[in-house]
Amino acid sequence: MSGASASAASPKPGDPARNAAPSKRWRRLRLIPLAVGAGALLTGLWTGLARLGLALPGGMPAVAEFHGALMISGFLGTLISLERAVAIGRWWNYAAPALSAIGAVALVVGAPVFASGVFLIAGIALVVNSSTVVARQPALFTIVLAVAAACWVGGTLVWITGAAATDIAGWWLAFLILTIAAERLELSRLLSPPRSSQLTFTLAAALIIIGAARGELAGEVAPFSGIGLLASTAWLVKHDIALRTIRLTSQPRFSAACLLAGYFWLGLAGLLLLVVPPGTTAFSYDAAVHAITIGFVLSMIFAHAPIVLPAVTGFRIRYSAAAYVPLAILHLSVLLRVVADLFEQVELRYFSGPATIAAFAGYAATLIIASRKK
Repeated sequence: MSGASASAASPKPGDPARNAAPSKRWRRLRLIPLAVGAGALLTGLWTGLARLGLALPGGMPAVAEFHGALMISGFLGTLISLERAVAIGRWWNYAAPALSAIGAVALVVGAPVFASGVFLIAGIALVVNSSTVVARQPALFTIVLAVAAACWVGGTLVWITGAAATDIAGWWLAFLILTIAAERLELSRLLSPPRSSQLTFTLAAALIIIGAARGELAGEVAPFSGIGLLASTAWLVKHDIALRTIRLTSQPRFSAACLLAGYFWLGLAGLLLLVVPPGTTAFSYDAAVHAITIGFVLSMIFAHAPIVLPAVTGFRIRYSAAAYVPLAILHLSVLLRVVADLFEQVELRYFSGPATIAAFAGYAATLIIASRKK
């Protein structure tokens, strides 16, 4: 999601993939899955408002039942698959984002069974794409990227069996967390971390996967998931280059602020899973999940959008200090959600959803306005 994987997968001089890189006309085709992914995001945010209990025109949409699938598979699955395809640069790698986009459309139009099957094939295609990167450049971060894609497949298989959202969540969250962590692992090489750091990273990732396999988010205790998230947070805070780039200016500092704020919520989610595990209160599961998905994952998107979007679309994205305003609103929305969940304040939860949407809309507007300036 950070674009870090591009350095591993990008063609080298003399590599046949260099000659197979998509031309400008192919680049326009990338906009199709990107647009579908954006549509899945908008639909997912809308259904999120409905699930919070807000009165919406037309009442509760039928697709609201699949809010998680829309956000994780329809939006993020398409985005991650598209980024990976652009990085590798071969035409057949685009099967994964194309299939994921088809699944998103199917979900929105009311064909969840078909959508789940297409998402499964998209996940398998992403595993294949990621495995080609491992073959080209064997390294811990490329291996973890492939494992993360396999977690998407695992969660989708659980979904196809008709399991509850809590049984699926562990796998799909592992997909997102490990993808982001692996890309930050690749960038951490700039700091020449000790070899032991790879061992601790592997241990943290293994704990998250064990927690997903145990279905801890659907249970009464979540020790592996909680410790895995805390260990991942500790690793990221210690070894990520964000601690250095936060001292810079402009876009590097903004991205670092997004990263460090996201790490806070990832660590808090781990703590919540240990102290108030799923099932403890009415909303304890919701608090941990949204600390990850909104606080951590969406903050990563804010950090990396100015890097990923130009690579995918070819459009230049300019930085504006005004981006700090929607970033602050985003994290305020997470704070409202988590506090409301922990204290079971239903009315306070109502405000969190619109605040998240306002943050996204504000950030998109900021990027568009700043990029149009000469």
